[in-house]
Amino acid sequence: MPEPVPASAAFPAPRRVVTGHTPEGVSVILSDGPVPVSRELPGEGVAFHEIWNTAGAPAVIAAEEPNEPTERTLAVPPPERGTKIRINEFAPGHLDERGLQSPIHRTASVDYGIVLSGEITLILDAEEVTLRAGDIVVQRGTDHAWANRGDEVARVVFVLVDGEFDPGLAATLPGGLDGLMHGGPRD
Repeated sequence: MPEPVPASAAFPAPRRVVTGHTPEGVSVILSDGPVPVSRELPGEGVAFHEIWNTAGAPAVIAAEEPNEPTERTLAVPPPERGTKIRINEFAPGHLDERGLQSPIHRTASVDYGIVLSGEITLILDAEEVTLRAGDIVVQRGTDHAWANRGDEVARVVFVLVDGEFDPGLAATLPGGLDGLMHGGPRD
């Protein structure tokens, strides 16, 4: 098994460019620099870089963003009727006794995962799949976990869209919707 390394050791914080408008309605760059909010769970070899989130739909587009949206919350699922985009880095060598790097969890969201580099294994109840750079997964409210079984950091963009379970599906889930993740990765 690879020697554990910090997820943040492989990559700097991503650059984020945010556009907006002047009082006259002219398109401008409001900010250009590293993402303002990053969080690392060193013992688990996972880093989160919060890129942006919206608090509802339709998303309000104003000339300027009155508050930094990534400072709203570091919870995994997006806000109600909202969206969230983040980059997760999964370092090798941080698997638990079950071979998992993240807790098994379910959110009421549709999550688009785009692998930028490395490889990451998506573990579901009855099967798993390994995703490599360029692969995209559409994760639709399933119980799942992640594991980097390779020897380099896996960097994945996640775009999360708030969702709602169909009542018929919710009735079939073990424990119903009581086990939904509402907070952070270890809440």
